[in-house]
Amino acid sequence: MDRDLNLFPNDNIGDSLWQMKEAGDDLEIIREVEFSVLFPSQALALQFGQLLLENSQKLSCTPFQDNEALPWEITAYPEMSLNYQNISDYQELLVTNSKLFQGEFDGFYCL
Repeated sequence: MDRDLNLFPNDNIGDSLWQMKEAGDDLEIIREVEFSVLFPSQALALQFGQLLLENSQKLSCTPFQDNEALPWEITAYPEMSLNYQNISDYQELLVTNSKLFQGEFDGFYCL
């Protein structure tokens, strides 16, 4: 199957979705997706987490061992079908809002 760059652009999101599609995953199935943002302090992570909670988002806040400068992680768990627009829109929402709290987007993951 040829890769449609309109559906699967040549970037991290498009590459991940394309690999899932090639592996036989049905991307239309609505599922929980994990989006992680890292923070320099627990207080800043919790402030961002409060913003997500006020918008009815499921989340977790945990220490993050792999980055000494950003040792706290907020993971949001929205449910969505996997398409480029859904993933990129939610990522942009997190990137834009986490900047107020010195957050750095760390990626997304789904089973």
